[in-house]
Amino acid sequence: MKIKVFLRVFGVISILLTLFPYISANQWYIRIFDFPHLQLTLLTLLALLVYFLKFNFGNFIDYLFVLVLGLCFVFQSLKIYPYTAFAHYEVQNSSPSASNELSIYTANVLQENKKIKELLSEIKSNDADLMVFTETNTRWINILKKELAETYRYTVEVPLENTYGMVFFSKLESHNAAVHYMVEDSIPSIHTQIILETKDTIQLYAIHPAPPAPQHNPSSVDRDAEMMKVTRLARESKFPVVVLGDFNDVAWSETTTLFQKVSGLLDLRKGRGFYSTYNAKSWFMRWPLDHVFASAHFRIKEVHRGSKIGSDHFPFYAKFTFEPALAAMQKLPEPTDEDLKIAFDQIIEEEKENE
Repeated sequence: MKIKVFLRVFGVISILLTLFPYISANQWYIRIFDFPHLQLTLLTLLALLVYFLKFNFGNFIDYLFVLVLGLCFVFQSLKIYPYTAFAHYEVQNSSPSASNELSIYTANVLQENKKIKELLSEIKSNDADLMVFTETNTRWINILKKELAETYRYTVEVPLENTYGMVFFSKLESHNAAVHYMVEDSIPSIHTQIILETKDTIQLYAIHPAPPAPQHNPSSVDRDAEMMKVTRLARESKFPVVVLGDFNDVAWSETTTLFQKVSGLLDLRKGRGFYSTYNAKSWFMRWPLDHVFASAHFRIKEVHRGSKIGSDHFPFYAKFTFEPALAAMQKLPEPTDEDLKIAFDQIIEEEKENE
């Protein structure tokens, strides 16, 4: 009987954790459950399977309990299904004849990380056109500039000691580069226009919003608002758009899902895999926090997660081809009025909180 009680408690925990992310609250101890969704799916499957060890075929409660657990597992599986190799691509593969390429490399270096050679080796092997590094203080920016200055002529530097420093490097011509503090005066984002070799212009936004965590923000309001402000900028841009960086949010969360719906930006992970970039120091508790989203003008030629660089994040690499003539084939549906209202209400909520 004690084993049966334990199995039921185990199952109830799985059910409650399934419901947690859908509680209408912004507190960090609620929003944190957005992250380990894959792990929660496996936990629920385990709870379902082990319950059959004590399943009583004459007990209606057991049937009901297994049904609820099964529904939770199906619901969780459907949420992560788009990020498996069984789903359709959201960003289609590059056309065989496409030659207008844009490669991007982004990495959270971990401010106190001392393993410089590992990162420099990664940078050299990927040789990307654009690179964005987060958690870069003065020490890190000096290291990177010494290595990259000759090849990457265009840079934007924001050295900070609060783990929100950022630096941008580009081989391609950069125009109208600016540093913006969209939500907090200690958390920057970099906005710039990039001129491709074909003289096409694209708009790039590099962001690193603060996570919902007690040592950062007790709620997700600021993070969500920054993402929605970028969404608004992407919608208003007259150029094709790329948004990248450490979002401190997972691809399947309600916030990132809304970000996609309203911005129209595509997720190259869908149909290809999780490419979990955090936590590089744990083999099990990993999820995708570092992202590269692109408008429908782009197709994907190559994507991979980088090697360990001494950080708690893995780097992330993507090589696109710019194919605007085919954009209509993968364009997302227009957001509903309700989607727009929810997104812009989040901006208003943050602005009220910070008045």
